[in-house]
Parts: sequence; structure tokens; C-alpha cells
Amino acid sequence: MKFSVFQLSRKGGREKNEDRMGYSYTKEACLFVVADGMGGHPEGEVAAQLALQTVSLDFQRLARPKLEDPAEFLENALLSAHHNILKYAIANNMDDPPRTTLVASVVQDGNIWWVHCGDSRLYLVRSGKVLARTRDHSYMELRGSGVTSINPDRFNRNVLFTCLGSPSRPFFDVAGPTEMHRSDRIMLCSDGLWSSVSETVIARELANKSVSRAIPDLIDAALRKAGATSDNVTAVAMEWEMPGAERFESEDPVSDTLPPAPDPEAGDQAPPKPDAPAA
Repeated sequence: MKFSVFQLSRKGGREKNEDRMGYSYTKEACLFVVADGMGGHPEGEVAAQLALQTVSLDFQRLARPKLEDPAEFLENALLSAHHNILKYAIANNMDDPPRTTLVASVVQDGNIWWVHCGDSRLYLVRSGKVLARTRDHSYMELRGSGVTSINPDRFNRNVLFTCLGSPSRPFFDVAGPTEMHRSDRIMLCSDGLWSSVSETVIARELANKSVSRAIPDLIDAALRKAGATSDNVTAVAMEWEMPGAERFESEDPVSDTLPPAPDPEAGDQAPPKPDAPAA
């Protein structure tokens, strides 16, 4: 298995960076994750960190060297992350739990699966076009989806109707398998990127540049357009080069270790630093 990967996160105009990103891999499978801690609730960076930790550790435990059922793994890992956030809130006597979005994908046996909750996105780009992208769990996306049970006009169109850490069970979507072709690119990103950079630009940059060049350029473009009030901007991207090859090849920075995570049941646990290395 051979692919190139690059990840980057920048704080933008916010006080702290509540985004988290990372990837893990074995000889036969790889995992990519982006979580975006939600403002308006306490300790969004903790929720994002817990989500990243939970999914990554579950992958490292179960991918030996590959997952038995990638779709089932992604669903279970997302729900485990949600429950760990709630445990953290209970252990720390929090009336309002931390909350986060999550998007995660697994590539295995030449196919890709993904899961998402909220408005962090996955893009699959092939031959300069967006072959697939996740649909945000927001009232804006409901307007274009044909859903009629909720009237988007009654709500702020950018408000999410689900996330990890909410009191109710999160709503999420699982997709795949989709066969990967040579030179396919996938990108997982927070809304700080896609809200400022068009889908056309995303497809063009990913198609025409290595991921180690495209990701910094896309993040720079998002920060410039958003200006001083820019949100955190985070992305991890992979180029699938040679399905069936027997070695892994990545661009710096490599991320194959996990930072310390808050223990959901410890209580009075200091949250991780906003700029802690990703998993």
C-alpha cells in the first residue's frame, strides 16, 4: 500500500485552535480523522481531542492488520467518541458538555469508507472533479436535500442539528465502499477551509499539486479570504498512488503517535493544549 499524506492546522483569528486532525496506518489499512470543537460550548478542544483519540485508538486496537468491517468500525468508533465526551462532562460536573464535529475515513483493500457528523467534510477528487463529498448536517444542507420535516427558514442556515457531545444520540452518515483509483485524492477538513474556498478551487488544487503543496495553499487561501475573523483551518489529505504496492510513503509531518488525552472518568483533568500534536 503506497500513498502520500499531508496535514496542517492553523488558528486563524480565534483565541485558540479547537480543531484536531490525525492519521494512523498499518500495512493494510489507514485511517484519517478531523474533528472541530464547537464554539458556544465549553472546552471544544477537549471534545475534538477525545474524538480523535477514541477513533485512533480503536483503529490501532482493531486493525490487525486490517479491519473486519470498516463501515461498522466507523459507526462504532464515532459512537464511542460521543460517549467518552459525555463521560468527561459527567466526571467534571459540566452542565453543558463539550461538543465537536467529526469526519473520519478508512482506506483498505483499495476502497474507501467514511463517516461524518456535523459540518467537517470529506472530499474525494478524481481527474480534477469532486467525485463525492459529505453533506453537512446543517439547516442549509437540508434545504437542498429535499427533507421537508424541518423548515430551514426557521433557523440560522449554518446551525448544525447534530454533533458529538450533545445530550441526544448523534445523527451521522456512513458511506462506502468506493473503489480508489490511482492518483485519487481525499481531503478531510474543518469548515474553516470549505467555507472560504470554493469546491472548484479545492478540486483544482488537489488535482494539480501534490498534497504537500495543495494543503498549505488551500489553507493560506482560506485565511486570506476570511481575514482577521478567520475560523481555525485544518485539513489532512492523501493521494492514492499505487493500489497493491507494499510500502507506505508519506510527506512530512508524519503523525503516528498520540498525545495524552483527558481521562473521561478522572475528573478535574486539565484539557490538552490547543496546539498539542495530532494523532
